[in-house]
Amino acid sequence: MSKDKFVLLGTEIPKGKSAVLELEVAKLHTSNSLKVPVIVERGKEDGPVLLLLGGVHGNESNGVAIVRDVIRKKYNVPKRGTIICIPVFNVFGYLNLTREFPDGRDLNRMFPGSSKGSLASQFAYKFTKEIAPFVDYVLDFHTGGADRSNYPNVRCNINDEKQLSLAEVFGAPFLMHSKYIAHSIRETVHKLGKTIILFEGGKSLQLDKSVIDCGVTGALNVMKHLKMQDGDVQVNSDTIVIEKSKWIRASYSGIFESAVENGQKVTKKMLLGRISDPFGKFEKKIYAPFDCYIFGLNTAPNVYKGDAIFHVSVNK
Repeated sequence: MSKDKFVLLGTEIPKGKSAVLELEVAKLHTSNSLKVPVIVERGKEDGPVLLLLGGVHGNESNGVAIVRDVIRKKYNVPKRGTIICIPVFNVFGYLNLTREFPDGRDLNRMFPGSSKGSLASQFAYKFTKEIAPFVDYVLDFHTGGADRSNYPNVRCNINDEKQLSLAEVFGAPFLMHSKYIAHSIRETVHKLGKTIILFEGGKSLQLDKSVIDCGVTGALNVMKHLKMQDGDVQVNSDTIVIEKSKWIRASYSGIFESAVENGQKVTKKMLLGRISDPFGKFEKKIYAPFDCYIFGLNTAPNVYKGDAIFHVSVNK
């Protein structure tokens, strides 16, 4: 998107200038407006428009911290093109430390939204109409939900050449093929002809410096790849590509103890963990069904039968 005039949310941002805009969410009961800050930095030279998005789920703190650190380090001030940062997208959820919108809906299942739908749907609609059409690339930062911790991984449709290229230069330890989820931001942005990849790392309501650093480095790599910033991409030659994955689920309810680390490579029949009852009557061991990498781990002390406990790669 290369042009002399760039207008977002009714405000023109000239080359070499910045702006802090506001995307209105809703009126509160007190008649005050709740607005999402949208931080825009435009380079002096033409180039693409990149959106960095954090906090789609309000309790996913690492994503917010990644976008914050990009701003703090001034990586969001491009040499070329325009970088838009929205550190906290779901302001309601962020304030209440919850995943959902106040209407109980998952914002990331409400796109493209409706002007006459639920609160979450209306907000999704505003983004789809007022932000998404004006960007070329999107980095969407997430963490594991509930008691699940994700080892840093970037997700894309590996059959899409632009997405794969972006995911490769991002440089996370794992690169996972991921189908589009209906009514997600990712699906909607893709349908608009834009390129989007998603980063997952850590768990909700917990800051993890290694995850944050990985996300910040990945964002900077993408900026360099797109020629928005100068410098060489920090290539990660050890990135593991996962084309297919599955969750190993608990066969019993009880106290869950993992015997392996997140991110670890395990071999078939290797001990992964144990499930036992609180009274010392039984202990059930969990073994690896095949050689695989573990990139998602349930960190809850207690699990129920059927709970997802290990997210693992599956060989072709």
